[in-house]
Amino acid sequence: MKELLNDELHKVEQDLWTICKQLYENPELGDQEFESMKLLVILLKAHGFEVETGMVGRQTAFKAEFNSGKPGPKIAYLAEYDALPGVGHGCGHNLIGTMSIGAGITLSKLIQETGGSIVILGTPAEETNGAKVPMSEQGIFEDIDVAMILHPGDQSYISGDSLAMDAIQFAYTGRASHAAASPEKGINALDGVIQLFNGVNALREHLPSDVRIHGIIAEGGKAANVVPDYAVAQFYIRAKKRDYLDEVVEKVKNIASGAALMTGASLEVSNYELSYDEMITNHSLSNAFTKNLEQTSNLPIFEPKSSYGSIDMGNVSQVVPAIHPYIGLNKPGLVAHTKEFADQTITEDGFETLMSGALALAYTGFDILTDSTLLASIMKEFSNR
Repeated sequence: MKELLNDELHKVEQDLWTICKQLYENPELGDQEFESMKLLVILLKAHGFEVETGMVGRQTAFKAEFNSGKPGPKIAYLAEYDALPGVGHGCGHNLIGTMSIGAGITLSKLIQETGGSIVILGTPAEETNGAKVPMSEQGIFEDIDVAMILHPGDQSYISGDSLAMDAIQFAYTGRASHAAASPEKGINALDGVIQLFNGVNALREHLPSDVRIHGIIAEGGKAANVVPDYAVAQFYIRAKKRDYLDEVVEKVKNIASGAALMTGASLEVSNYELSYDEMITNHSLSNAFTKNLEQTSNLPIFEPKSSYGSIDMGNVSQVVPAIHPYIGLNKPGLVAHTKEFADQTITEDGFETLMSGALALAYTGFDILTDSTLLASIMKEFSNR
């Protein structure tokens, strides 16, 4: 019966490819993906999915469910569809969204035979303020057995890990003064930011190689002859594990406080984006997916690549068995977050990626719905990790 999934996918391939190209042509930034969400939701509704929008207080988030009415596992496919400023879909989210809904629609055609249910979660703003974080915190995954997302890349890679990440803002407030006529009356907020950077650079020598700290001066004054009374630094701080990241963040906050004492400025610390936890791949689920991708794609599949980025799928993996593999666009060395990457998603290679990726996801969902031993292995690994 599994081979019937291929036939079902071909019935919707043109709809999926049209949406993929429409997303490419009309990229929308995180939490502004109104038209992108609408394209995905319209197709899901046309295939019998019950859709709820505005999940977890995010207007462009949605949950679409197809329930067989029979007992069985609940499979979740996660869809992303936010773009990047300046380069559009340079991370291939136009493919991520269409692969996920393609897998869900395809699998729904056989679910009356298998039992169980399928959920498509539309998850906005992965690039900035990922909706998967509040979804994980607010119980959206409580009744879901497994969660899958498939990301395009230069080549195909087995699901691996990612770094936990905090986005911290340090805002210093000083006192303005004429920088030449009466500098002694001013308190230089920018000096606080500069000393913060100096302290962070001194800290780097004493951190493991997997830690990443990188920041910008978001505000640093308005004119050179005015002592800056307000300055802001924003940092991403990353580490392999959340518990160690918390230690590093505390050290950076202490540096920031020291910089305030040195300069006399006051300091306000806040999170300017949501925090991401590290990705924990469920290997039982990953192995099942990799076997299916080997059947649907002719491209080689490599071991997990070293990742120094952070993804909100990490938060999902803390609450439900999850995978985040990569599927190749048949262009080794292609760099993500570029216009070249976005352009590759709508080539013939992009179409092949869409079809083979959606089918591999559907195959894996079918395996979980029909193989209780596989599901038991997945759940045992998750509970014992």
